[in-house]
Amino acid sequence: MAGNEDEGRPPRTTTAQSRELGMELRMVRRRAGMRSATVAEELGWSSAKLSKLEKGWRGTHPWEIGTLLGKCGTDKVTRDRIMRLAHESSTGYLVRQHDGGLADDLLSLSLHERLALTITCYEPMVIPGLLQTEEYTRALLADADADVLNALVRTRAERQAVVWDHRAPTSTFYIHEAALRITIGSPATMHDQLMRLTFASASEQLTLRVIPTSAGGNAALLHPSTLLTFGTGMKPLVVSETDAATVFADDEQAVKAHQRKHAALSTLALSVERSRALLTH
Repeated sequence: MAGNEDEGRPPRTTTAQSRELGMELRMVRRRAGMRSATVAEELGWSSAKLSKLEKGWRGTHPWEIGTLLGKCGTDKVTRDRIMRLAHESSTGYLVRQHDGGLADDLLSLSLHERLALTITCYEPMVIPGLLQTEEYTRALLADADADVLNALVRTRAERQAVVWDHRAPTSTFYIHEAALRITIGSPATMHDQLMRLTFASASEQLTLRVIPTSAGGNAALLHPSTLLTFGTGMKPLVVSETDAATVFADDEQAVKAHQRKHAALSTLALSVERSRALLTH
């Protein structure tokens, strides 16, 4: 029977790539105003097959994805983008260009931050985006066109909801002391930003640890790094942002390298209590 088509198969492990593709397909169907049961029935699929495809649990041939897009009346631009995703090779590394914007605009970033059970983040020279005040973000991105800047600030604020939601993941942020002492915008902007960090440090779900300048140099301090972990069937994911693109890696060796990096950061950082005292000071 169609509903038992996956019986006897080993459980699949989703990837960043398959989850992004699945979310794109779900968004297409919802924009078309079509119920999953209706779409599955008209395509001759089981409801389980479509559900697993939209969650990234099931691989399928690109022509089936094309059929689904056609059923949902997808426009050509969206259809071409999704078909490119469907034909991507699975290498353990997913590169997404910013196209003139920021990583905040990437579906794969917001999707995985919402799915994460834990988020561990390090930024060497700025306050992590998930913790920035609006004025800090505006000052940091002040060179952008006004309309573009407003859109970027709005998108970042929407993304930040993930750490304050009642279902928020357990988060740890490593912030270098240099980021606290560099004035972004006005002194008032920095005061408000540090106040926000101080209040955030009291959260049960969120841990802030400051890496003091006295820690000296270490290779672990060179580049920003975010490590996300998930539930069963989802491998840890490394997120590395550059100016032009963001790399999502669930390759085993990449994950292990960033786990070692975060272990080193933990050794260099002040305790939670001393970090809170430094922020308050």
